[in-house]
Amino acid sequence: MGQANNHSSMNRRDFLKLGIMTATTTAVGLSSIGGIFEAATANAQSIPNPAYRTLGRTGMKVTVVSFGAMLTPEHEVMRAALDLGVNYIDTARRYMSGRNEEIVAKALKGIRDRVYVATKTQPASHTKKDIFRDVETSLSKLQIDYLDVVQLHNLDSKERIFIPETREALTELRKQGKVRFFGVTTHTNQAEVVNALVDDQEKFFDMALVAYNFKSVPEIKEAIARAAKAGIGIVAMKTQAGGYKTDALGPVSPHQAALKWVLQDKNVNCAIPGMRDMQMLKEDIAVMGMRLTRTDEKILERYSEAISPYYCHLCAQCEPTCPQNVAISTINRSLMYAESYGSMELARATYREIGRNASASSCLNCHECVAHCVNGINIADKMHKARTLFV
Repeated sequence: MGQANNHSSMNRRDFLKLGIMTATTTAVGLSSIGGIFEAATANAQSIPNPAYRTLGRTGMKVTVVSFGAMLTPEHEVMRAALDLGVNYIDTARRYMSGRNEEIVAKALKGIRDRVYVATKTQPASHTKKDIFRDVETSLSKLQIDYLDVVQLHNLDSKERIFIPETREALTELRKQGKVRFFGVTTHTNQAEVVNALVDDQEKFFDMALVAYNFKSVPEIKEAIARAAKAGIGIVAMKTQAGGYKTDALGPVSPHQAALKWVLQDKNVNCAIPGMRDMQMLKEDIAVMGMRLTRTDEKILERYSEAISPYYCHLCAQCEPTCPQNVAISTINRSLMYAESYGSMELARATYREIGRNASASSCLNCHECVAHCVNGINIADKMHKARTLFV
């Protein structure tokens, strides 16, 4: 894929006609919520030029703010981002029950040669037959001849990294010219997964998609640094720490601050915030070229306090304390998709991946919840919500 200097077929005038000038966050009146912020105003007059980092040893120069397509229902939103220079788009076989790749296909029409495309196998796929099927189906849905990146989806331990048959399938697909690079995605036990990629003597996988934000534990940051040093590309997801709505910040959005926090880490090659609509698009792409400020840090402090009672770090440290071996981390992620992302389809699909013996229904076998969250979340309350939503 070539790097086009003339990155945008949508010029500034066209973009402004859509009513989506690059984001402006006006924090006037913040004295009403403590007086700790100064006015925080982004430049509302210009579309930022794309900023790039190299995705590890792949050599691909990707825009630091790239496109997370998981919840985007309209291909026009994706196309607007791509026309403004965003050059990496992340989708998956399972998003929207397969429809998401079809939406991405529409956005790629006529511009495949200047966009890097990443998708994922199904979480349960391990055999050659499964991997071949997943890749062939994705290529068909995306209407393209090859994938720039294919990722094993949703690893919660290092075991799947080392399955010989999976590696054989991916290697053969690369020889066939259908896949260029290999990666993994992880939400739970992330440090273990990422460190295993680094320690792999074969250096088989080229990149990792990691949940990473200002609430992440130090072990994840350290694992990302090790990976970057080893030439493994790092793409950050879940950058907005759930993106929960809160009144704690008054009129101020925490989303640009959260994205800037992730991108200040030079070991992260790009972030893929979910951009469901034009409003999200304008807010996110404006961050390219911005620096994290003290005002941003104050915003994140306030936002962190507001979401602490219910935000799950997905660290899974609680799970060994549960006598029923409930998949608490994945259940909490399902709840986040429902309560914050507003996608019951994704929430239910994620929850269905949990075996019944590890679902929230197993909690009914206990008279009292003894599972312990190191961050103070009420696990029993969360599991009750899951049983209510996902029956």
